Amino acid sequence: MQTMIVKLQRFISNRTTVAILCLIAGFTVLWIGYNSRVRAQVSPVTVPSAKVALPARHVITAEDIEYIQINNDIAASADNLIQDVTLIIGKEVTYGNKIPEHGLFYQEDLTEPSYSPDFVLSDIQDGYTAFSLPVNILSTYGGQIKRGNYIDLYFQGTDSENDKVIYGNLVQAIRVLDVRDGEGVSIENSRDGVPAVLLFAVPDNLYALLVRAEQFGELIPVPHNNNYTTNPGSTRVEGTYIVEEYILPHVVILPGEENYYSAVSDTGE
Repeated sequence: MQTMIVKLQRFISNRTTVAILCLIAGFTVLWIGYNSRVRAQVSPVTVPSAKVALPARHVITAEDIEYIQINNDIAASADNLIQDVTLIIGKEVTYGNKIPEHGLFYQEDLTEPSYSPDFVLSDIQDGYTAFSLPVNILSTYGGQIKRGNYIDLYFQGTDSENDKVIYGNLVQAIRVLDVRDGEGVSIENSRDGVPAVLLFAVPDNLYALLVRAEQFGELIPVPHNNNYTTNPGSTRVEGTYIVEEYILPHVVILPGEENYYSAVSDTGE
């Protein structure tokens, strides 16, 4: 037994032997590490994909989804790839987009159905009409007017008799249904994010007033702070003097419309 110990001590004390053992140990560690990384990269992961081609504005259901396997490195390198099916079901394919058959789901491909161009229009009450106001990045205060905000609409025009500027608050506490870009896409899904239209739902008689006001002058959106949106009060015509003195004189009142442009109060919002 002692002889074997002596031989082992001599073997270990040999520098060449020690170097060989270190090389073998180093290569072993490198091989194990490399093999682990390769396996991790090529090991398949299961992800949801489209069972059939899904067109734009299609609301996705469980029946639209199948599962396929892809390499783990592909899944890991795509930060916007959706792997959780619960983040897919109930979402809508974005406007102007489509998902091919067996295609994977990416974050930019999906949106909430409530951002669909026609979603807000489908829920307008009876007696109300959609009114759209052209805007730009400046008139929305750098895009700060958002969906759901309550704002005022100011009127600006010119008195044709004395060539003086008319400016004042025409409508208070009107709710923004949506903000859309030049293609009619909700700004939340817009590629350029530049506002072009504010969309409102207003009582029919207020709609008629706003349309005629645009013919005579300009409607200017004016936002307020968050408290104004939280406690907006009723939507109402504030500028009755502007209506009576500067707008109505330029409007042909049709039979049955004698009281159509009176002040509007909307307690439904």
